[in-house]
Amino acid sequence: MQYMWPRKGTNNAMRHGISLLPDCRPDRRSAVEYYRDALALTRFADQAGLDYVKMTEHYIGEYGGYCPSPLTFLSTVAAQTERIRLMTGAVLPAFHHPIQIAAHAAMVDAISEGRLDLGFGRAWLPYEFEAFGVPMDESRARYEATIKAVLRLWTEEKVTEDTPFFAFTDATSLPRVVQNPHPPVWGAAVRSPESFTWLGEHGFGVMLALAPLKQDVGLSKYVIDLYRNAFTAKHGADRELPGIALSTPLYVAETDEEAYRVAEPLYREYMSVWSEAASSWETTKSGSYVGYDSMGKHAKNLRDFDVRKHGTAVIGSPETVVERIHEFREEYGVDTLLWQVDFGGQNLDQMMSSLKLYVEKVIPNL
Repeated sequence: MQYMWPRKGTNNAMRHGISLLPDCRPDRRSAVEYYRDALALTRFADQAGLDYVKMTEHYIGEYGGYCPSPLTFLSTVAAQTERIRLMTGAVLPAFHHPIQIAAHAAMVDAISEGRLDLGFGRAWLPYEFEAFGVPMDESRARYEATIKAVLRLWTEEKVTEDTPFFAFTDATSLPRVVQNPHPPVWGAAVRSPESFTWLGEHGFGVMLALAPLKQDVGLSKYVIDLYRNAFTAKHGADRELPGIALSTPLYVAETDEEAYRVAEPLYREYMSVWSEAASSWETTKSGSYVGYDSMGKHAKNLRDFDVRKHGTAVIGSPETVVERIHEFREEYGVDTLLWQVDFGGQNLDQMMSSLKLYVEKVIPNL
């Protein structure tokens, strides 16, 4: 089976999906409740014809603590769905051996009969690096070396690698991937220009996560231009970009007023959990994460900020959401929207109500 990146250039080429990054406090929603509701939502997304379900990888804290293994979750989604593609957003190579990633991902590709997209991320939370005993200043080199090794393990036999981080000889990874030559590869990137340039040079799709504040949108435009230019310089102007995906929180209701009434406290909860995680940068500085230390300084001030003025969540009526999507396409050239639908520890009724309106009243009007 060969998977081709969908062609772009028309509204029909726009791809839509859900992005799961649980921010649940255990005393608010248990893991059993979260997984039950998230799986129900993926079944609906599959039946509604959405293109992707994405889950990221995090550890320890309430920010992402319920998603330590996106491939485990996606294997369950594969068993309960028929056509929706399964995306990691993202696996963190700094904390894994490439043989492990290659084999586990190929297993999900086989179980799903070729529906896997593998997204990688460099990781950004200091306390995760500390827990795994991995120096943050090594993260970029580990990230790049691991991804290159995974691609070799997917497409070659008797692979030998010798790096400062891992070494192996004559490894032939099993199971083999179903898609030819391998599942589509994406990279999650937020702020680091080097990440966007590297992804463009290697011809991978980019998963853009909007910064929490609107004043950082200019940075997002800048790094997307870096990605485009790097891709064109390496692969030529005639070859289409693999994909520019954007993940940000979404809540749709019949009116803007109703949407904000429901979503604003949820978004504040999401920002509270995010700021608690980001505050670990208060005592951390790394040359590999230029500018990240500023998040720690400002994180505590984000819990009471003006959601309508500064927040990057898309909240509103179907008409408002359609307008915002057109802005995203114009600003960034986005062709894939991966909506974070679980922010703030929402229950299934809240998530389903919003997603149904998106399917019924937003997508048809794009």
